[in-house]
Amino acid sequence: MIQVAILGFGTVGSGVAEVLTGHEELIRRRTGQPYGIKYILDVRDFPDSPFSSLLINDFSVIEEDPEIQVVVETIGGTGVAYDFTRRALSAGKNVVTSNKELVACHGYELLQLAKEHKVSYLFEASVGGGIPVIHPLSQCLTANEVTEITGILNGTTNYILTRMIGEGLSFEAALKEAQENGYAERDPSADIDGDDACRKICILAAVAFGRHVYPVQVPTDGITDVTLPDVDYADSAGKKIKLLGRCMKNQDGTVTAFVAPHLVDQSDPLASVTDVFNAIKIHGDAVGDVMFYGAGAGKLPTASAVVSDVIEAGENAGGKIQYDWEDGGDDVMTPPDELRSSWYVRSDGTAESVHTTFPDAGILARHGQPDDEVAFLTGPMTRSELENSLNGMECRSVFRVLD
Repeated sequence: MIQVAILGFGTVGSGVAEVLTGHEELIRRRTGQPYGIKYILDVRDFPDSPFSSLLINDFSVIEEDPEIQVVVETIGGTGVAYDFTRRALSAGKNVVTSNKELVACHGYELLQLAKEHKVSYLFEASVGGGIPVIHPLSQCLTANEVTEITGILNGTTNYILTRMIGEGLSFEAALKEAQENGYAERDPSADIDGDDACRKICILAAVAFGRHVYPVQVPTDGITDVTLPDVDYADSAGKKIKLLGRCMKNQDGTVTAFVAPHLVDQSDPLASVTDVFNAIKIHGDAVGDVMFYGAGAGKLPTASAVVSDVIEAGENAGGKIQYDWEDGGDDVMTPPDELRSSWYVRSDGTAESVHTTFPDAGILARHGQPDDEVAFLTGPMTRSELENSLNGMECRSVFRVLD
């Protein structure tokens, strides 16, 4: 039997316990061996849980037990989760995680530690929740040189934007609704400020391009500045506003990665991704565009991805290397400032004043538009070119257009 220990008995950890036990016979039939939970580590007590007899609060019990082959880390963050992960790997135990922040900040170091001790460090659930994307990106697309990844990587922000677009709710009202429905935390800053999407695009970039990308290197804008007038203007242009994480490999080998709201054409498959769903579009030089779509979070979808890694770790004794990349550094990244794209701008002024500076601008219109407000789409240009042209204009919103 493959013995498993779960660190953290919150939403994901309890989901992992449910999937492992609820699909015990299915897993045994498909793998030829049983998987069992020996310990669940948490500082809290769960006396009413069917797993209460497995709860412990001393990690050293797991660390020193030679029967534990796979440790599932669902604690989150980079504090005690980092310490326990290092100790588990150093003790020769495979570690599976859904912790995007830990992988984004310390993935290179932890992969090297896993390699040193001939065990696996797996993190399929850290990016797309229940969507299988890490394994396909690293294995199924091996014959491709991946040049760009664009994704809707956060279900909370996608839900908020969906409600703003479909029902005309203000940002504040849509956020409140997301919180009431359990889609947003009491403190939603990691979602609405773009930090969650940033961590996920860092992981995807590292897997795709072979160098660690740290969150601090990735310019990140959230959706707090998206307003209903912006939604209406985008609709008049046949577009929807989506928060996208993007990374691309440049001709000089560097990587450009960033997170920001974009206007996406309604014919683009990403525009049709609604509510809490995620989608990740990957471009390979041989396969072209492929897109992975599904539930990007949630108890059981995320647990599904975690358990798939648990099974893979159990079947690959001896530390078969699934993922590996080099460390990052200042030489890895090129900022997106020189990336050419069209832009959406909403500002004070008139169509006549806009055409003085942007002769080819496409002027947009919306119901209830104030006389002193103008919105338009530019031709392709860099951010620096845009800012130079906007000199003196009082801008209310500026977003990229996904070309």
